[in-house]
Amino acid sequence: MAIDLKSPVTELKGVGKTAAENLEQMGVHTIEELIMTFPFRHEDFRLKDLAQTPHNERVTVEGRVESVPNVMFMGKGRSRLQFKMLVGNHLIRVSFFNQAYLKNKLEPGAIITVTGKWDQGRQQISGSQVHFGPKDAQADFEPVYSLKGKLTQKKYRHFMRQALDEVAFMIPETLPGKLRESYKLLGIHEALEGVHFPQNAMHAKQARRRFVYEELLVFQLKMQALRKVRREDEAGLAIHYDVEKLRTFFAALPYDLTGAQKRVVNEICKDLLTPQRMNRLLQGDVGSGKTVVAASGLYAVVTAGFQGALMAPTEILAEQHLENLRSWLEPFDVRVELLSGSTKAKARRALLADLATGDIDVLIGTHALIQPDVAFHKLGLVITDEQHRFGVNQRRVLREKGESPDQLFMTATPIPRTLSITAFGEMDVSIIDEMPAGRKVIETNWLKAEQFNLVLQRMEQELAAGRQAYLICPLIEESDKLDVQNAVELHAQLQTIFADKFTVGLMHGRLPADEKDAVMRSFSEGAINVLVSTTVVEVGVNVPNATFMVIYDAERFGLAQLHQLRGRVGRGEHQSYCVLVADPKSEEGKERMISMTETNDGFRLAEKDLELRGPGDFFGRKQSGIPQFKMADLVHDYRALETARRDANNLVYTDEFWHDEEYGPLRESLEKSGVMTGERID
Repeated sequence: MAIDLKSPVTELKGVGKTAAENLEQMGVHTIEELIMTFPFRHEDFRLKDLAQTPHNERVTVEGRVESVPNVMFMGKGRSRLQFKMLVGNHLIRVSFFNQAYLKNKLEPGAIITVTGKWDQGRQQISGSQVHFGPKDAQADFEPVYSLKGKLTQKKYRHFMRQALDEVAFMIPETLPGKLRESYKLLGIHEALEGVHFPQNAMHAKQARRRFVYEELLVFQLKMQALRKVRREDEAGLAIHYDVEKLRTFFAALPYDLTGAQKRVVNEICKDLLTPQRMNRLLQGDVGSGKTVVAASGLYAVVTAGFQGALMAPTEILAEQHLENLRSWLEPFDVRVELLSGSTKAKARRALLADLATGDIDVLIGTHALIQPDVAFHKLGLVITDEQHRFGVNQRRVLREKGESPDQLFMTATPIPRTLSITAFGEMDVSIIDEMPAGRKVIETNWLKAEQFNLVLQRMEQELAAGRQAYLICPLIEESDKLDVQNAVELHAQLQTIFADKFTVGLMHGRLPADEKDAVMRSFSEGAINVLVSTTVVEVGVNVPNATFMVIYDAERFGLAQLHQLRGRVGRGEHQSYCVLVADPKSEEGKERMISMTETNDGFRLAEKDLELRGPGDFFGRKQSGIPQFKMADLVHDYRALETARRDANNLVYTDEFWHDEEYGPLRESLEKSGVMTGERID
C-alpha cells in the first residue's frame, strides 16, 4: 500500500514500536508531522584551516594518523586516547575521552576526519567525532533534532531521508508566487530539503529564511484578520473634538510636551475622529508623561460632549490620577470625580446620579467603576492604567458602560517592539520613547552583599537630609529553597539600626488591601521614612521625596522588573540613587547588573531582557499572545517580523487575498484558527 502524508510513521521502514512511542512523545504521529519537525541546529563539518582557527573554536580537519594511539585508563571506567595527526603542515595531538575502542580502528597512515575543540596553545584537538576516510565522503552539514527516549540522531535522520524521498513531493506550496518572487524565497520542496539536508551553508540559510517568513506571516495574518473582523463588527464613535480648545489646553500646561508625547497625542486624536473603535496600547517608560497624554484624550472627548473614564488598579493610584487630572482639567470647566471602594454610600449615590445625567465629565476609579449600578450618560473614551492588572472580562465590562467607546490601554512596562507586535498584534501601539527635559538620571550602582554596611551609611545620609528610601527584597519570609534575604527579617534589622532616628514600615503581598493602602499612604505622606517591601510597591505611585532605592538580592529579578522598581525614585527635584545588592553566579546575572548601571532607558533594557531571557519568560509567565515558533526567533528575526506584519496588514484588506486560489492555503490557516469568528489568538 502506497504511503502518503497522513500515513502513520510506522509505515516508514525501521520505525518499530519503541521508535513510534518516542516519536509520539515528540508530537509526531504522521509522516507529514515528521517532515515538519525541524532541526534546532546543524552540525557544521566544513574543513577549517587551523592557522585561521581561533582558540577554543569547534573545528573539523582532515589528515593522516601519524602515531599508534595510546590509551590511559583513569579509573571508574574513564579513559583518554591520544595520537598524533598530520593536518596539512601541522603535526597536532588528538585526544578522545572514554572512547578506548577507537584504538583498534586508528592505524598509522590512515586518512581520517576529526571534529572537536581546538586548543591553539597546546596545538591539540579534543575530539568529539571521528570519520574514517576523507572528508568528501561526509556531508558538510548534518541536522540536529530535539529527540525523546532512545531515538538517536542517526536513526532519526534515516527516517527523515526516507520520508522526504517518498512523500515530500505531496506537500502543497503554501506561499503564493508573488510573495516568493518578491523576497526571492525558496519553494516548499527545496526549502524542506535545505532545512533537513542542506547542500551548503547558503542552502540552509535560504531554507530557514523561507520558513521564518512563512511562520511569521501566518501568525500576523491571524492578528491582522482578527483586527479587521473586530473593526468591521464593532462600529465605534466618530468623536469630533474641538481642536482650538485642545490647543488652548496644551498652551496652559506648565511645560511643553515632548516630541514623542505630541506624536502619541496626534495618533490618539486621529483615532477619535474615525468611526472605528480605538483599540490602542500606550507604552511609556516610568516618568515619560503618559498621564498628561491620557488627560489630553479625555479633554478632547469632553469638548465633543462625551464623558471619559480612567480605571486604575489601586486606590492610591486612582487618587494620584485625580490630583493630576483636576489640576489640568478643572481650569477648563471639566468636572473630574473619583469612585472607589472607600466612597461613602451617600456620596456614592449623589456621584452616580450626576454621572447618569452627564454632570460629571471624567470619572476616575478602581474596580468600583465596573459595578452594575455605575451608568454613564454618554461614555466616549475608556482608559485603563496598567492594563495587565485587569482581566479581559473587567476591561470588557467597563467598555460596555457605553456604546462602543474608544479604548486606550496604558502600561509603564517597556515592551520590545517585537513582543508588542506579537503579544498585542491586534492592537495599535503608541510609544512614548522620550523623557521630559530636565528629568534627573537616577544614579545606579551595584554592590556585593558584604558591602551592605556602606549601603546603609549612604541611605542614612539621604534620610538625615529629610529624604525617604525604599528597600526591596524578593521574599516575605525565610525560604528553604532560596538563600535570599526576606522582607520581615530586613524590617526587623532596620528597626533596630534606625531605632529612635527613623520610622521603618513593612509592606508585602500577604497584607490585606486596606493595610497595604494605609502603609503606602503613610509613606506618601512622610510618616514612614524607610519602606521595606516586596515587589508589591505599585508602578506609578508618586512619592517625590523618595530618593534612595535599595534592591536586595537583585540577581533574582529580570531587567524589566529591576527597571520598574528603580522608577519608584527619581520623581522629585532632588538627585536619586538606586543600589543593587547582588552576588550573581551566572554570566547572565552579571550582565543584567552591568546593564542596569549603564542605562536608564527602559526600552534598551527591555530589548536586553528579551535577548537574555527569551520571549516566553519576558513577562514573568508564559504569555498567551506569544506563540512558540518552530523556526522564528523574535530576538534575531525582528526585521522579518516587521515585514510579515506589513504584508499581512496589506493582504487582509485586498479582495485578491480573500478570493484568489493561490492564497487558499493561507486562508485555510485562518479558518482553522477561529479568527473569522473574532476569537482571541493563543
